[in-house]
Amino acid sequence: MVRQHVNPLSRYHQLPRPLPSLEELFPDPTLPLHLDIGSARGRFLLALAPLRPERNHLGLEIRQPLVEAAEADRQAAALPNLRFLFANANVSLPGWLALLPPGRLALVSLQFPDPWFKTRHHKRRVLGPALLHALAGAMAPGSQLFLQSDVLALIEPMVALVEASGRFRRPASDPRPWRPTSPLPLPTERERHVEARGLPVFRVLFERDASPPPPLDALEGAAEAEAADATHNPG
Repeated sequence: MVRQHVNPLSRYHQLPRPLPSLEELFPDPTLPLHLDIGSARGRFLLALAPLRPERNHLGLEIRQPLVEAAEADRQAAALPNLRFLFANANVSLPGWLALLPPGRLALVSLQFPDPWFKTRHHKRRVLGPALLHALAGAMAPGSQLFLQSDVLALIEPMVALVEASGRFRRPASDPRPWRPTSPLPLPTERERHVEARGLPVFRVLFERDASPPPPLDALEGAAEAEAADATHNPG
């Protein structure tokens, strides 16, 4: 399975794109929301939404042709609790999250994001301080953040950043350092592909605690420290 990369720092993808409100997206905007960042072709959410009708599901994806194809399938399947949107998460999500009704965001999943292996490309990775700050501000105590990847060098700094925020905890019953299974009832396409090859998947589930959102400058400092450590200790 070949990853199709899009440079999120290109001028086109840095354009702010206002996202529709929950009232514009869903017939019942009061349902708890599952936000899947990097929903790709959408097949995971297309299968999940009918299984979890008690939630609204929103897939955000930076590759516009994939969004158009996923949204066409959603309309054909007549799934009212599912939508797909084209946007750069780091540009368009923070402002949208700030306008969400308190307690509405129940689950955020970030599954197999583009790894951007080269050091000079790490700034293109999706989960950075600003986005985590916005997520922490929108998530109520008890809401969940689920991360999974088949690239250890990608998920380790993501986990380090979330833990450095001091606003999320891991369920006491979850094995460390990684969960052996997903908390979601269905695998993604990438998840099936990786496991069929006998390769590991690294998974972590976080729960939002009751602390106020962390200062953004503290998160930026933690990210800079992590990047410096990775540079000096690449192994």
